[in-house]
Parts: sequence; structure tokens; C-alpha cells
Amino acid sequence: MSSEELIYAMALRSCPMIGDSTFRKMLAIAGSAKEAWELSGKELSKIRKIRKSVTESLGNPVYLEKAIQEIEFCEKNNIKIIYALQEKLPGLLSECEDAPVFLFQKGNFDREKNNISIVGTRNITSYGRKFVHGFLEAAKEKSIQTISGLALGVDTCVHEESLHFQIPTVAVIAHGFHLEIYPAKNRKLAEKILENQGAIFSEYSSQQSFIKENFIQRNRIVAGISPSTCIVETAFRGGAISTATFANNYNREVYALPGDINHKYSQGCNLLIAQNKASAIVDIAKLITDLGFQQTKEKQLDLFEDFKDYSKLDKDQKSVIEVIIKTPGIQLEELSEEIGIASYRLLPILLTLELETYIKTNSSKQYFPI
Repeated sequence: MSSEELIYAMALRSCPMIGDSTFRKMLAIAGSAKEAWELSGKELSKIRKIRKSVTESLGNPVYLEKAIQEIEFCEKNNIKIIYALQEKLPGLLSECEDAPVFLFQKGNFDREKNNISIVGTRNITSYGRKFVHGFLEAAKEKSIQTISGLALGVDTCVHEESLHFQIPTVAVIAHGFHLEIYPAKNRKLAEKILENQGAIFSEYSSQQSFIKENFIQRNRIVAGISPSTCIVETAFRGGAISTATFANNYNREVYALPGDINHKYSQGCNLLIAQNKASAIVDIAKLITDLGFQQTKEKQLDLFEDFKDYSKLDKDQKSVIEVIIKTPGIQLEELSEEIGIASYRLLPILLTLELETYIKTNSSKQYFPI
């Protein structure tokens, strides 16, 4: 773990005024963390909006020593250091422009599972609890992995219900692993997550102090890992709104549970739906279908098993829908390569199949069977 490049990278990232964006700009110019550490003031001036304080901290051995101490802390406490320039971040997080350079991991993250982020208010109601329970019960056989923030309320419900249905669950916390798990009420829950093949992530090192702004930053990771985010209950200005905003900015699917217009913790969800920033969750079975979880291996074996009449389809249409059934969520270029039909020829075929309700597409231009 303690390679020279990792030490220099951690030292560089711990310098004052060097955030994730500046770090990446510096490495783009220097080529490596070690070379970035040795950049001259003239070379640094090539980086747009670089601060003078950055040049003052570079080369200071104090930060190299801090990096070594951090690596030793992680090794001692069974914490994996994921360095984004050497290893892919979990889920779809690497696709996010503002993804962290470093992510610290405890436990197991299954990269083969279908990730779904579920968040909401700390003031969950029986309505929200019933939805979380019902959704996870229905989706438990779909090889899913839930992502949430270990906060009280909806997050806690998501983690607990996941454990109940033996679904791996992942918590993203807003502080380093040197601190006791926050909130204190969920310390036992955090232990259970790790005991049951789940994971806990943090972007904060053991040398960083906790500030309340960390919660918002944490939410971008929750949204960034998964292709879809569900907002269960939230007020107009609830923290879950920021998670939905991040997910929308990442061009991910967002779903919200509608509720009573007079209920405070349904108003945020209703607003997201009204502003077309989230799709309304109207039925658990439909949600699972929309998420692309509906196809089991057994179902895929018999491509034309359901009531759809495929006899009227021509050869190309049948080829297209066969691949979409086998690979739900496939995108245009992948479909073109798989079938051997040019993209411009596929588009009218796909449109016809969609209009005749054989398939559907989402905002990410992925195609699913109906």
C-alpha cells in the first residue's frame, strides 16, 4: 500500500488549498504526484487560479510525514485506501467530475451488485418505512446493494431493512475513521453493516476535522456511486434535496415517493416531481422494472415468454429486442456493435419498438424491455 507515489499523492492532497480539482490539474501538468510535489513556482503559474499558498506548502516534509502516518493508521485499522488515479472508485463514482481523489473503505464493497441509493428525512414516517420495507422485500432477489448515509430516519431504515433481507448495504459517512461513528445511535448499526458483508466509505482522512459542511459533500458520493437514487421523504430544504441535485447533475435517474401535499416531509418529494427533477414512484413493481432489476437469469432464457406478440416484427426488430432483453440497460453504441447495424439505422427501429411499447428508454439513453 505504501508505495512512493501513494505517499506523495497523500502529502500533496493534504497541503493547504489543494483540493481534488487542483490536485488533478497539478498531476495533469506534472505527470505524477512525486513530480507535482517538486513543481517550481513558474510551472505552478501555468495552472489556472492557483493560489500562492499552494507553492508555499509544496516540498514541506511535514506533509510527507503526515502521509506516512495516515497510511500507517489505515493499515493498523484495516482501512483500504482507494486512490482514484490508480484504482477505479466504487460504482459509477469515477464518472463524476468532482469525485474524491481518495476514498477510505472499511468492509466489503461488491462491484458486481446493482447499486441503488436511497435517502431521505431524519423524520421518517410509517409511510416511508412501509415503502422501504416493501421495496427491499420485492428487490431482494435482484442482486442489489443499497447505498445510504447512515443518518437517522430514512438512512437508518434503509440499512436496517437491507440487513433484515440479507441485502449488502453501504454507508457513506461525513467524517474520518479516527472519530466515533456519527450519529452515536448508529454505532452498533455500523458494526452490523461490516459484519454482514457491507462497507463504510469516507473521503476524510484521520487528520481532517469534522465540519457540518461535510454532510453535503457526503451526499455527492451517495448519489455518485449509483445509477439511480430514490428520495423517500424530505422537506423542501432537506438534505436529501442536495442528493437529488447531485444525482441530476451526474445525469442519473432520480425517483421520489409522492405524498400528502400538506405533509412537511412529502413536500420536498412532491416538488422534485413537479419540477421534473424526479420520477414519481407510483408502484413498487414498476419502480423495479424502471430500475432494470426485473430481468432474472431464468427469465432471460426464454426471450419471448410473455404476452407480447413478436410475430409481426421484422428480422432486424427481433434482433434488436432480443439483445435488449438479454442486456437491459444497453446503450445505442453497444447495441450497434452487438448486432452489427449502424447507429443511424438503429434509431428508427428503436423508435418504432418504443412507440409500440416493446421497449422503453431513460434519460441516460439506455434501453429496457417492457
